[in-house]
Amino acid sequence: MHRTTRGILTVACACLLTACGAKHAGVAKAPDGARAQQTQKPGAAKGETSPEAVFVQEGIAGWFGKDFYGNEVKKGDKYDIHALTAVHRTLPLGILVKVRNMENGQEVVVRVNDRGPFAKGRVMDLSYAAAKTIGIGEQGSVAVRIEALGSRTMDTSGRESYKQPASFDAGTYTVQIGMFKNTQNPKRISEEMRRLFGYSEVREIHAKGERLFRVFAGKYTSLKEAETAQRNFTEHGYPASFVLSLE
Repeated sequence: MHRTTRGILTVACACLLTACGAKHAGVAKAPDGARAQQTQKPGAAKGETSPEAVFVQEGIAGWFGKDFYGNEVKKGDKYDIHALTAVHRTLPLGILVKVRNMENGQEVVVRVNDRGPFAKGRVMDLSYAAAKTIGIGEQGSVAVRIEALGSRTMDTSGRESYKQPASFDAGTYTVQIGMFKNTQNPKRISEEMRRLFGYSEVREIHAKGERLFRVFAGKYTSLKEAETAQRNFTEHGYPASFVLSLE
């Protein structure tokens, strides 16, 4: 995947310019053609993020098969095909999310305990049990609506409720600009991206018996800013780009 220095500089300039404007942008479009929105309910003071801000996203969800059983996940436990869990690229780890199958209306509440999916085209991957609950069958993927509920808590009357994070925008994000099968291209591209953006990293994963190398570029403290950068990477020669939380 060869890129000239001139081409990479074009990406850098475009991303830097649009990232500055992202601070004043409205709701950004989610990667992969999904629709994401973060909204404020009435009553929030101007300039502050309401603790009742919501995160809603629509896109394609897949699921992990039995081959992943027992693998370690980022939240500190292991992948359990019988647990109602999921992976998401940006939502806070540990958060509970309601997932609705758009084809049959069935719903399930899952806990986000790891990052992914790492291939462009899906917004979430579910555990086997979660996928089965909402009727994802042999097709392996389905259109879903994702609504972040928050962390489970008890109110003063002893009833179960959910506590939303203060913001779904603030955090530490990067853009995965590509995934490669050899070691030379990722290293070369990462070195150039580090020089241009101040941060770049290559991470190795194993999938279906293959060694793959993921390249991250740029570091952002706002999801909107990261999504703006991702769109520019996509438009300037990195069509497989998507945003990923580093937290």
